[in-house]
Amino acid sequence: MLNLETLKNELNPQQYKAVTTTEGAILIIAGAGSGKTRVITFRIAHMLDKGIPQSQILALTFTNKAAKEMADRIKSLTQKKLQNLTVSTFHAFGVKVLRADIDKLGYRDNFSIYDETDRVSLIKECGRELKFSPEAMDIYMIGNLISNIKTGRKNWDSSNDMYRPLYESYQEGLKLFNAVDFDDLIVLPIKLFKEHPEVLAKYRERYKYIMVDEFQDTSHQQYEFMHLLADKNVAVVGDDDQSIYSWRGADYQNIINFEHDFDVTEIRLEQNYRSTGTILEAANGVISHNTNRKDKKLWSGNGAGKPIEIFMPEDESDEADFIAESILGISCEEKRKYDEFGVLMRSNSQGRFIEEAFLQNNIPYTMSGGTSFFERKEIKDVISYLRVIANHDDEINLIRIINCPRRGIGRAAIQLLNDEANLQGCSMWNAMISLVNRQDSPASETVKEDFSEFMKIIEEHRQKILTGRGLSQKVRQLIEDINYKDYLLTEYSKNEKAVRFKMKNIESLLNSIEVWENDPDNDNPNIFNYLNRITLMSRDNDDENDKGKVNLMTIHASKGLEFPVVFIAGAEEGLIPHARSVEENNGDVEEERRLFYVAITRARDKLFISSCRKRRHMQMVSETEPSRFLDEIPANLVEYHEPKTITIEETGKMFGDFLEQLKSQM
Repeated sequence: MLNLETLKNELNPQQYKAVTTTEGAILIIAGAGSGKTRVITFRIAHMLDKGIPQSQILALTFTNKAAKEMADRIKSLTQKKLQNLTVSTFHAFGVKVLRADIDKLGYRDNFSIYDETDRVSLIKECGRELKFSPEAMDIYMIGNLISNIKTGRKNWDSSNDMYRPLYESYQEGLKLFNAVDFDDLIVLPIKLFKEHPEVLAKYRERYKYIMVDEFQDTSHQQYEFMHLLADKNVAVVGDDDQSIYSWRGADYQNIINFEHDFDVTEIRLEQNYRSTGTILEAANGVISHNTNRKDKKLWSGNGAGKPIEIFMPEDESDEADFIAESILGISCEEKRKYDEFGVLMRSNSQGRFIEEAFLQNNIPYTMSGGTSFFERKEIKDVISYLRVIANHDDEINLIRIINCPRRGIGRAAIQLLNDEANLQGCSMWNAMISLVNRQDSPASETVKEDFSEFMKIIEEHRQKILTGRGLSQKVRQLIEDINYKDYLLTEYSKNEKAVRFKMKNIESLLNSIEVWENDPDNDNPNIFNYLNRITLMSRDNDDENDKGKVNLMTIHASKGLEFPVVFIAGAEEGLIPHARSVEENNGDVEEERRLFYVAITRARDKLFISSCRKRRHMQMVSETEPSRFLDEIPANLVEYHEPKTITIEETGKMFGDFLEQLKSQM
C-alpha cells in the first residue's frame, strides 16, 4: 500500500505534490535527472491505491521501450497484473482507436500500416502514373513534403504546388489499398473524433485520467489528439529545456498551449538526483542564455564534484585517441566498468574515428543513434568476403556477396542453389560445385560460368590470405580484384560524394587491420583471429550484450540516459551548433543550445569536452573554432585537460595493488 506517509518518506516535497495532486490539469516541469519516471509511476500507483479503476487511466509516451518500462515499474510498485491499464505510445493508441472505428472513415477493418519501404514504393508508382520526370522525383524531399502537408506543418504554395497531384494520388492509393501510413495513426483518429462525436464521447467516458510523458516532444497533432481526449483530469510532464526534436514536428510551445487551454496547476521538479553540483551549474549557465523558456535552476545534493575538463586535440584522430586513452586510464585507476562511460557526438560522421580508436585499444562499445562503422554496407561487404574465404559454409555471408559486385547471379540462380542444397543435403558452397560439375545440372552455361568465376575469386584469395603476413595488403588486393570501387560508382552514379565517403571507410578498415597486425603484442595476426575480434566488437547488440561496453551515441539518442563519465566530442562551431541548423533557423541557436544542455546533463560524476583545432571536411582540412557554448560555461567550473595516460610501471603497480586487495578479502 502506498499510503501518504510512505509517499512522504519516498519523495521530496515537490515530487509528493505531483504524485498526490490527481484531480484537475497539472503541468509538471521536470528538470533533467529530477526523478520524472519515478513521479509518473508513483502517481499512477497512488491513483490505483485511491480506488480509481485502472481502465480509466491512459498514460501516453513516445517509445515502446519507455511505455514498457513505465508499465513494468507500476506493476512492480502495485504487485498487480493491471491488464486494464493503458500505457501506450501515441501511435500505438492511434492504432487501437482506428482498429475499432476506421470503417466510419471508409476503410475496411483489416487495414495495413505502410512502413517506409511501402510508402516509397507508392510514391514512386504515383510519380510514374503522373509522368513526373526522374529529376523531379526526389523521393526523400517528396516524402517529407507529404508528411508536412498531412500533419499541417506546411501548406501548399508556389514552391511545392507542382506536387499537389502526386499528394492526392498518394492519398487515393492508400485508400485504394486499404492502408495508412505512420502520420495517419495520429491524423486519422483526430479526423474520426471530429467527424464522429459519438466515437470521441466513448473514449472520454472511459479515460477519466490522462497522463502525457515527455510533453515537450509532442507535435501539434499529438497535442490536439490529447486535447480532444482530455476532459479535466490531465497531467503532462516535460521540460522545455530538453526540447530537441523540432525537426520531426515537436513543439515545446505546447506547454504554453496547455496553460492557455486548461486551468493549470504548475509543479516544478528542480532537485537533480543524477549529477554533481559542478555539472548542474555548467548546465544552468549554458541554458540560461536561452530567452524562450521557463525559468528554472537545477540543484543537487550530491556535492560539487570534479571540474569539467576541456581538451583541445589537434584533429579528430587525436581526439579519438584522447577519448580511448582516457577511458582506459579512468577504468583502470577508478575500477570503472566500460558501461559507465558515455561518448556523445552531434553527428554520425564523428563516429568513425572514435570506433577505430576503440578497436585499436580493444575497448568494447555499443553504438546507438547512428550506423556503427562495422554495420556500414561497404564494411559489411568486405568483412563478408573475408568470412567466406575463411569458411565456405558461412551461408549468410555467402548470400550477401555472391552477387556483390553484380555478376549475373540473380534470384533465379540463388533459388537453384537453394534447391540443389536441399536435394543433395549439403551446404550452398557444395551445391554450387555440384551445379557447375554434374552432368544433368539444371543450371544454364551462363549461370555455371558466373558460379565458377565467383568460386575462383574466393579460392585464389583464400590461398593468399591464409598464408604469411601482410593481411591488410592482401585485403586491399581483394577489393581491387573484385572491382569494388567500380561497383560503387555504378550503384551511386549520381553521388560521387557517397562513393568517396564509402571508399574512405574501406581505407579506414584497411588501416585498422594494419595497426592490429603490426601490434607487437599480437603474436598471431591471422584472418581467423581478426574475424573473431570483429565478431566480438560488432556483434548485434541486445540489452544483455550491451553490459560492459562503452556507450557511443548521438546526443539525440542519449536523451533519457545517464552515465557516470561522459565525453562530449566535437564541441566546435559548425558541429554544435550545427551549421545546417543555424542556417535553417536564421541564426537562432536555442534548440542547439538545448541539445548541448541535454549532453551536459547526461553526466553524473565526470564530464570531459573536446574541441578539435582542425577537422577534415570532404577532402579539405579546415581550422575550427571552439563552440560558442563553451564560453557560456562559468569559467570557475572548467579546467583544461591533457589525456590521462598511464605508464607500464603505473599499470603494474595498480595491478599489484589490486591483487593485494583481492588477497585481503579472501
